[in-house]
Amino acid sequence: MTIRSVEAIPVAYPEPNDHSRLRSVCLVKITTEDGAVGWGECCAYFPEASRAAKALVEGMAEIVIGQDEVRTETIWRLLKEHSWWYGTGAGIASLAISGLDIALWDLKGKVLGRSVLDLLGGPVHDRMPAVASIHATRASIPAMAEEIVGYLSGGLQGVKVGFGKKGDAHLGFDHARDVEYVRTVREAVGPDKRLMIDLGVKNFWDVPTAIQRARAFEEYQIHWLEEPLGHDDPEGYRALRAGTSLCIGYGEREWNHRGVQRIVETGTVDVVGLDPGRIEGITGFQKAAQICALHRRQANAHNFSTAIVSAASQALSFASLACRELELQPVYGPAQKDLVDKPVWHTDGWVNPPEGVGLGIEVNEDLVNSARLDR
Repeated sequence: MTIRSVEAIPVAYPEPNDHSRLRSVCLVKITTEDGAVGWGECCAYFPEASRAAKALVEGMAEIVIGQDEVRTETIWRLLKEHSWWYGTGAGIASLAISGLDIALWDLKGKVLGRSVLDLLGGPVHDRMPAVASIHATRASIPAMAEEIVGYLSGGLQGVKVGFGKKGDAHLGFDHARDVEYVRTVREAVGPDKRLMIDLGVKNFWDVPTAIQRARAFEEYQIHWLEEPLGHDDPEGYRALRAGTSLCIGYGEREWNHRGVQRIVETGTVDVVGLDPGRIEGITGFQKAAQICALHRRQANAHNFSTAIVSAASQALSFASLACRELELQPVYGPAQKDLVDKPVWHTDGWVNPPEGVGLGIEVNEDLVNSARLDR
């Protein structure tokens, strides 16, 4: 077979786990001469970035069209070489490559009659713990703790909470309030549930503040503290890791596996966030996860966009020894429950390996067309 067409589709959707704020991604649809279809996603989040990704995907399409769709590594390398001037492995170019690469893997699986997980080498886990990924948004700490208890009542084995988000929570700014929040949530969920804190992008902690917060959080069994010093401060993280026993996570804003290798080799990160819709697709994620595994670091899929990235994250997590849990949005909006026929979910707190060919999902194209930004 050969690839006949590549379509880039920027869309916007309400995200119920983020105050129903409109998020935007650029979907990618690749079709072969025989009519087989693969879907991918550029995890852009902002409409201007989605439109920019659309332009790059359309420009890169001439490299992809006419290729044998099973040659994912070959095409991935051609795309990286092509973007040497405006990408060099970073920025919107990485988003565009991500969407194309995910779609190509989905397509390859469908053409070969195998799952993406099989094509990645098969599962190295029988099942994976599922944890909720949420943003703290309410003014009342007890009300936020009660909300988390409700999410976990269905079996989810923990929660990652984003501080400094839209809403009235005002977390990440005041030491006493932050500690009170962590204490209240830990008491509410009990000692056995995983609790992760993600500082987010609207807060600023210097190194002494981060050390003070981390030490205060230690008695509440925090699974990891994510991006307390932002996405790129190796010297600061070196000082923080020397001053606390908490595991430190960052890395989800890296653009490629070489960026991941750079931060892992600094020795300042324990848990590396990876997003297949950003880090040059399934191919890029797999290379980055292999680096994490080699250095005995945990990799964690940043699974917070549509059901397409969720399906890719599921397959990749099951294929990597470095991955140990899978984050899920506890409330599914249209980009999850309506976009595909089989959204990734858990059973009693456990995610099972994906089933079906390709990514194991069928996309609702009517919904896609109704959400287009370029209508």
